[in-house]
Amino acid sequence: MTVDAIERTNLALSAGAAALSLAFATPLFAASLVAGAALETVNFRGLRRSALAFFRGEVPGSAGYRAVAGLRLLVLTVGIGASLALGAHPVGLVIGLSLIVPATLIEAWRHRPPVDPDAPALAPDDPAWERWDPWRASERPPAEDDDEEEVR
Repeated sequence: MTVDAIERTNLALSAGAAALSLAFATPLFAASLVAGAALETVNFRGLRRSALAFFRGEVPGSAGYRAVAGLRLLVLTVGIGASLALGAHPVGLVIGLSLIVPATLIEAWRHRPPVDPDAPALAPDDPAWERWDPWRASERPPAEDDDEEEVR
């Protein structure tokens, strides 16, 4: 079984969170966190396998794709329900289920493209900066009159 970099980061975060929760919280909270982390690991592996199949060109509407997605959500739902029925701490369970988010952000940051110091860039005082709208990532439409420009 191969373990991807994001899964290793997730495992490290889950182990650290479990150790901290065992040291500073109740054993039930720590066990709930571990149960949530295990559920999200299984869910993420299924989601990742589906995404890789999609990128290989398999059709999302196929019966196999729907069965895997349905099974993944069924396992997650039954696992969460069973954990809560067995008395899991809800906050610990949610934290365990959510640890994939920081793991994903860390790995996205680690694998970002390198910064090219020789890339062309505008001078800081270039008037083209005033035409750029960072919220839309495009140039602003030209103003029809000066009053409209002052409102912005």
